[in-house]
Amino acid sequence: MSATKSPLPREVADAYVDELIALDPVTGTYLGVKESSSRLPDLTPAGQEALAELARTTLARLDEAERQPGADSNIERRCARLLRERLTAELAVHDAGEGLRRVGNLSTPAHHVREVFTVTPAQTDEDWAAIAARLRAVPAALAGYRDSLALGLERKLYAAPRPTSALVEQLTEWSDTGGGRGWFEDFAAAGPEALRTELDEAARDATAAVAQLRDWIRDVYAPVIEDAPNTVGRERYARWARYFNGTDLDLDEAYAYGWSEFHRILGEMRQEAEKILPGAATPWAALAHLDEHGKHIEGVDEVRDWLQGLMDQAIEALDGTHFELAERVRKVESCIAPPGSAAAPYYTAPSEDFSRPGRTWLPTMGQTRFPVYDLVSTWYHEGVPGHHLQLAQWTHVAEDLSRYQATVGGVSANAEGWALYAERLMDELGFLTDAEQRLGYLDAQMMRAARVIVDIGMHLELDIPADSPFHPGERWTPELAQEFFGAHSSRPADFVASELTRYLTIPGQAIGYKLGERAWLLGRENARRRHGDAFDLKAWHMAALSQGSLGLDDLVDELSRL
Repeated sequence: MSATKSPLPREVADAYVDELIALDPVTGTYLGVKESSSRLPDLTPAGQEALAELARTTLARLDEAERQPGADSNIERRCARLLRERLTAELAVHDAGEGLRRVGNLSTPAHHVREVFTVTPAQTDEDWAAIAARLRAVPAALAGYRDSLALGLERKLYAAPRPTSALVEQLTEWSDTGGGRGWFEDFAAAGPEALRTELDEAARDATAAVAQLRDWIRDVYAPVIEDAPNTVGRERYARWARYFNGTDLDLDEAYAYGWSEFHRILGEMRQEAEKILPGAATPWAALAHLDEHGKHIEGVDEVRDWLQGLMDQAIEALDGTHFELAERVRKVESCIAPPGSAAAPYYTAPSEDFSRPGRTWLPTMGQTRFPVYDLVSTWYHEGVPGHHLQLAQWTHVAEDLSRYQATVGGVSANAEGWALYAERLMDELGFLTDAEQRLGYLDAQMMRAARVIVDIGMHLELDIPADSPFHPGERWTPELAQEFFGAHSSRPADFVASELTRYLTIPGQAIGYKLGERAWLLGRENARRRHGDAFDLKAWHMAALSQGSLGLDDLVDELSRL
């Protein structure tokens, strides 16, 4: 920052990103910062406090920046709104000690330590030398994570038992993938022979650290928290819902909305199911029929290639008609997720310079046969026009926004809401005329409505409505939530179990898909009414995708102005 001129909000935001990368090299790697490749973050309580202090300092700088001439321009105003909302939400989570009980099957510090290796550059001997250094950093990083959990035990800030068991199972898989080797050793095996001894030794030490963490959680941590509740209650849930959605939700209204969507989607599903299996008792009976008799892809390599083709075809069809895509945004890669991942597919954004493209990841869960109905709308969600078009476009226009808005300032419900909107858009545009694919799309929509119901319902221990076809009048528990989810989903039992553990791991995140979609649809409808016959959907899409992230508090307002 200049010593003679006070910074504006975007400069404050970008200075925050620079300082964040210094503290968190995992974030640096996802952004494509080469210097981050050899390091891992400090996961101790002191490391967490350093991040919190950076947030506090940045908020004080933002106070000053918002008083400067020019701070009220649209581009500065949006950035300031996002930065203040995000840092405030992050501090609320930190100050409540949530970082001292981050345990589960998804998005824990242990997951971040492992997954960052999958996006670390690995083309040259120099890249692999940095990887070797990062491997050597794994034991200290995981020991720091253990220190944070130990402080949580001391303060009686307990994680939930079921997510804890799930993490133990995952750490076991990471520490032995077969033949007495761990995941890190498998990963390092692709390195150059010139660094073979160094890589193998560092990978063995990393695997040993995974096993040590597993043993400590299993033998020390889990017995202490075994009687803790699996749900978080209204106060903690509201805090996490703010973090993931960027708004202070009316949780009871959101719960009622989830049920209204459940009933609407169920009606549509019955109509499509009748086309596939006339007289089917439920739509899921028709989907079970498709598991056996529907279109499918055989083979892991084959499904990866098929998904690549699906995204390539979507880009060709949408570019120039409903979007205007830069050449570097048009590239996206289909990948198979590494063993030991959670069951749900996911997406990783491109590096800031696009040297690493956006990638979709399919966890196979040991399968080699993949029904098409379960994949098409999911890849419209994860890839094109879903996560990839939004997150890659943010990266593409980062210089017109701020680095913060385009990267680390992302709000989960904004991104997941866009991706669910993208699925609906493809249905609106006629890409899902096949009954199998449309029933699969509706099944995916039903899953997102069910998430709102069970995530809010079980964490707040709400009553099931009297007009529910499932246990009317009873009070939600995780066991009932899993039964409900399984009865209203085509997903296999292991996926359903993994999903429920995910909701217990990261409360308030899963509701952002439907609530975010609702925000995107409302913003589009408001803009359409504002412009009348002059409304241009392609122009609206590109303007909407080029404004960077916003919490749901602000998203509808900004979308309605476009």
